[in-house]
Amino acid sequence: MTLLTRSTDSSPLRPRLEALDRIVSLGDARLDPALLATARDLSGKAAQRLRLGAEHTVVALAGTTGSGKSSLFNALVGTELAATGLRRPMTSTAQAAVWNPDGAAPLLDWLDVPRRHHLGEEGADDLAGLVLLDLPDVDSVQVSHRLEVDRLVELVDLIVWVVDPQKYADAALHDRYLKPLRTHAELTVVAFNQIDRVPVTGRSSMVDDLRRLLADEELGRVPVLPVSARTGEGVPALRARLAGAVAEHEASVRRLSADLRALADRLGPMCGSSGSPGDVDRADRAEVISALTEASGADAVAAAVARTHRSRTRAATGWPVTRWVAKVRPSAATRLGLPGARLSGDASPSELVRTSLPGASAVQQARVDTALRGLVDRAGAGLPEPWPGLVNRAANGRRDELPDLLDRAVAGTDLGLSRRPHWWGFVRVLQNVLALVALVGALWLLGLFVLDWFRLPEPPLPDVDVWSWRVPVPTGMLLAGVLVGWVLGFVGARLGALGARRRSSGARRRIRARVEQVAAEAVLDPVREELTNRQELCQAITQLRGRRKSAL
Repeated sequence: MTLLTRSTDSSPLRPRLEALDRIVSLGDARLDPALLATARDLSGKAAQRLRLGAEHTVVALAGTTGSGKSSLFNALVGTELAATGLRRPMTSTAQAAVWNPDGAAPLLDWLDVPRRHHLGEEGADDLAGLVLLDLPDVDSVQVSHRLEVDRLVELVDLIVWVVDPQKYADAALHDRYLKPLRTHAELTVVAFNQIDRVPVTGRSSMVDDLRRLLADEELGRVPVLPVSARTGEGVPALRARLAGAVAEHEASVRRLSADLRALADRLGPMCGSSGSPGDVDRADRAEVISALTEASGADAVAAAVARTHRSRTRAATGWPVTRWVAKVRPSAATRLGLPGARLSGDASPSELVRTSLPGASAVQQARVDTALRGLVDRAGAGLPEPWPGLVNRAANGRRDELPDLLDRAVAGTDLGLSRRPHWWGFVRVLQNVLALVALVGALWLLGLFVLDWFRLPEPPLPDVDVWSWRVPVPTGMLLAGVLVGWVLGFVGARLGALGARRRSSGARRRIRARVEQVAAEAVLDPVREELTNRQELCQAITQLRGRRKSAL
């Protein structure tokens, strides 16, 4: 379920939640798995927290052992609900005090806090709608206690970190909790508890030292309130701050806003200094297409088309006596299994029919690798990780399929082999007539030879004038049929050579167009898509960050 399906149409977070949805959808195999898991968890958390509404504000008291969380909890509640004493740890599981508990049960169920104290009518005051949690110690010796703290710190709307004079600079507290929450400064309050145990003259310097530590951790905006749960000093000020947060009914939204901004900060480095998209350079595109065209065997196919057209021209227009030689020998197109190689039957091209073209040579494969590498280097130039690797994966993701895709592209190309020029038929008829004339002349001369052999009287022999020569008609017929047929065959062969060049260049052009489709589908479009995904992801990250709001 996406965040768009939530009842948050009027929420100011809606555009940022939509951006989170896009990040989750685009992040698979692009984001670090831990970051992607964080984004998905935040998506689920936002869906559930917004569904539960902003009528209640969840505030957690968290701190180290002996800081007086439970005592401060009791002071804010106004009664002894949490056990206090010297035995540690006193708080083993989180417990909640709820002012105005109506409708709070689903929220507490989501928080998984079974220990609940409903304050009822006596709690119907300026804190109505507050859910105050007393958490286990962050440095408890019990691992389950620390895990409980970690879980709830991620869910509550506002965190009050309770420190004491002895452990206010505790490294475990600062390194594990305060520093990572520097993006949540507006949702953090530090209560300097047990201030009554510090001499009056030293209180100011101790509080200033804590503020300095927080400033070094980019938490300078976090308010530090000196309090004493035992004497009640500073408790009204803390109570007033909590009452202000409850009255605004925005703490939950601000918490989610801070979570989104923190996630955007973690995702920011993958966009670098600019989220502008890369692109496929025109020269790289042309080089990839040229390399794949060469690897497809386009040159060999074009040469085969030329040889086939020449041989078919000789077979169709040559002298009939020798024409059968061109018909007996298989054409170059037939030997390579090219579409249209057979004039009879279905000559339409089909990608389902495999050719007999040899595979790409080592040189051709090297050129393809070089073209892909150049494409990756220039398209991914200047991009931060993980984009260079993702661009490389997009460009080479179907590298092993390319030989088969290229062969299918050639098999599906109309090479023009099945089309016969109209002049072939005219020349064929003329050649047949000339052959018949030559045959009649030869038979006539043979008859005369037989009559002379048997000393029989010869019939009158007609003749014709050819350049002042008297040429017998049968001789003229034989010579004219052979010579004119040979000249006509020679002219037809030359015309066939011209047609072969045109068909060869047309076949190579059509193969290149088909290879261009293969290059687009298998290489160029995936690279462009990856670069577009980067642009969309970086735009979503920018939108996810949003604008900072004033502190509570």
